[in-house]
Amino acid sequence: MKRIFFLILPLFAALSGAGAAREWTTLCPAIEREISVPAFPDRTFSIVDYGAVPDDPKALNHGAIGRAIEACHEAGGGRVLIPAGVWHTGPLTLRSGVDLHLEAGATLLFATDPALYPPVLTRWEGIDCYNLHPLIYAYGERNIAVTGKGEIDGGAGPDNWWSMKGQTRYGWREGMVSLRTGRPKLLEWSERNVPVEERVLTPEDGLRPQLINFYRCENVLIEDVTLTRSPFWVIHPLMCTGLTVRGVQIHTFGGPNCDGCDPESCRNVLIENCFFDTGDDCIAIKSGRNADGRRAGLPSENIIVRDCRMKNGHGGVVIGSEISGGFRNLFVERCTMDSPELERVIRIKTNDCRGGVIENIFVRDVEVGRCKEAVLKVNLNYEPEEKCSRGYFPVVRNIRMERVHCGESRYGVLIDAYADRLNVSDIRIEECRWDRVPEGNRVIGQTRNIEYRNLRIDGKAVE
Repeated sequence: MKRIFFLILPLFAALSGAGAAREWTTLCPAIEREISVPAFPDRTFSIVDYGAVPDDPKALNHGAIGRAIEACHEAGGGRVLIPAGVWHTGPLTLRSGVDLHLEAGATLLFATDPALYPPVLTRWEGIDCYNLHPLIYAYGERNIAVTGKGEIDGGAGPDNWWSMKGQTRYGWREGMVSLRTGRPKLLEWSERNVPVEERVLTPEDGLRPQLINFYRCENVLIEDVTLTRSPFWVIHPLMCTGLTVRGVQIHTFGGPNCDGCDPESCRNVLIENCFFDTGDDCIAIKSGRNADGRRAGLPSENIIVRDCRMKNGHGGVVIGSEISGGFRNLFVERCTMDSPELERVIRIKTNDCRGGVIENIFVRDVEVGRCKEAVLKVNLNYEPEEKCSRGYFPVVRNIRMERVHCGESRYGVLIDAYADRLNVSDIRIEECRWDRVPEGNRVIGQTRNIEYRNLRIDGKAVE
């Protein structure tokens, strides 16, 4: 894994200052060559052969599916087949060499009783802890996949997981379990540097599990499946290397914090040909929150997003806010975005609790029908009321946007930087056309080298 790190970074250093064209033609392909898509032996393990029963809400099949996964792993790998039908289940844990494959017409429908989900090591909003078992989980495995034309249904709604948000619009009422208990506790544990093994959360703490959480895994594929009704973040790869998310349909609009795909402290990632209709950010890149992120010191890096379609969401492609480990090298191209409920196209959100360096963001050939707020938003003052140790000032630099067309937004570029220090620099917008932008571009605070090259807003050239 160190070989990958040292191969790519010298290459980027050689390209610095050479312009985004060479970065697209040299660095981006070099990253893609380092992404290994897992292959599996031609062996199939049907869950029916291990006792799974379809279409019976009283029959939870995670025991049978778990036996099929273990048998497949012990045999040296292959495909665990979920046939057509509705398969009620509790949590699942993947093992190395296993492709969990849902054929067309198959639905994995997860139970919503928190007692079924024992605590495992994970992160919750960027903080290390033991929390409820994600619906599909793996730790330290390699060559794993979730594939097929079937559906993974988290079963979430305002009468179960979503009410744990602690807001009445998501079904919460006074006296109900919610994150109002667990979230402040977890934040305090991080600030006090409580050992991770002591950070054990229970269902009463109200911190919802992810739909898919792969932790410290290598060579991961998620392909073609439809993901719906997630309790919380949908796809959360954590400290993974070599991740491909391809052809996935994500439908979580209306769900709180239901981000589509959140690679956290991951390296060498390809997200392509996916559809996002989410209750939060469509794609949100992360690298740990505050003290935990700084202690780990693991940036996310080398992420390619292409040919995706974003409908609803707080942002199309977002960096942050849990980004204390930093981030470098994002390539976004040939995406389409359009919805009155899509708030931003490209968004960077962070604050001086986080720290870290965010750099080398390259975006081209993106078509946007409309978004609510801004085509590009950089916010260094996100969550100003957060209780945390401050003074860790983030740096944002080297952003290039080319041929991004947007039909409607309130702002074009919207930057909220610091008044007393220069932490945002080297942003170039070129060959872009943005229409129906009543507020134009707005820059607050100190910045350096913001260039507009053939940018037209409402038909007028912007200098």
